[in-house]
Amino acid sequence: MSAGGGRAFAWQVFPPMPTCRVYGTVAHQDGHLLVLGGCGRAGLPLDTAETLDMASHTWLALAPLPTARAGAAAVVLGKQVLVVGGVDEVQSPVAAVEAFLMDEGRWERRATLPQAAMGVATVERDGMVYALGGMGPDTAPQAQVRVYEPRRDCWLSLPSMPTPCYGASTFLHGNKIYVLGGRQGKLPVTAFEAFDLEARTWTRHPSLPSRRAFAGCAMAEGSVFSLGGLQQPGPHNFYSRPHFVNTVEMFDLEHGSWTKLPRSLRMRDKRADFVVGSLGGHIVAIGGLAFSLLLAGNQPCPLGSVESFSLARRRWEALPAMPTARCSCSSLQAGPRLFVIGGVAQGPSQAVEALCLRDGV
Repeated sequence: MSAGGGRAFAWQVFPPMPTCRVYGTVAHQDGHLLVLGGCGRAGLPLDTAETLDMASHTWLALAPLPTARAGAAAVVLGKQVLVVGGVDEVQSPVAAVEAFLMDEGRWERRATLPQAAMGVATVERDGMVYALGGMGPDTAPQAQVRVYEPRRDCWLSLPSMPTPCYGASTFLHGNKIYVLGGRQGKLPVTAFEAFDLEARTWTRHPSLPSRRAFAGCAMAEGSVFSLGGLQQPGPHNFYSRPHFVNTVEMFDLEHGSWTKLPRSLRMRDKRADFVVGSLGGHIVAIGGLAFSLLLAGNQPCPLGSVESFSLARRRWEALPAMPTARCSCSSLQAGPRLFVIGGVAQGPSQAVEALCLRDGV
């Protein structure tokens, strides 16, 4: 591990993936990190499936996905990993749902989604899988909510989301699924809504104060955070260009309101398309995309900086930089580790690194 200014955190570098990829689907099951599909160097979805044994730090090839896909959702159900939706080799949304049986090392097809979709958000609760939104073959955002019952191998319809979208951030808190942001076509969505799993009803909460694409979202200690992103100029601002921001907006679930934090509490770096997570009482922002004054025309480039917002001290602190600067990474939190997987550096990356809480913290 490599230490740095953030005394509580360090990076752990794992052996690189055999296959470089971006938009891969990741899951953690019983000490194994699975990386499924994604896009390779040719820019086409892959059927490649690989797993990292966390104990031996070795990669193994798994049986290929029956359906090559990128940007799919994954849910762990006991000894199975369910892969839902995504986009196929001809850039069309996928309806196929497939399960990898860990003990048997093989794939089985499951009941397909009622409608093909990419950018589906999934949440597991009590062995049931909830799939929310997505974008269909007609490129229209979807409002459908479906629940998968593994014992019956079927999808059932639930009340639709008030705001159709794809690529939204979802959080399970108590008996509610919170849905934040997402997109409609190329436009970012500001809606913030909650689905009550017991009453099966939707509640609209106040929308995000600012409209940003490729922002990062996290939930911690009863608050939802929306960070950074790419902000588009307003409809009457003809001279402004899209720009990266370091905005921090926080929603208090108890009081039901957003707070836009002052300049003194914004992120240190302006960034978009980055990894966000919650570790040890900190909101962490990792890598992403930022403008570089060193490149001709002030072009965006992958960022390696990492920072954390201490919920107790209410301030941002610099953490050890990423070993491999990247954007568009897949991420997964497993215990005290936040994995950052693949993504884009010069091209699709093989890097697998984890930001870890130090022992005793």
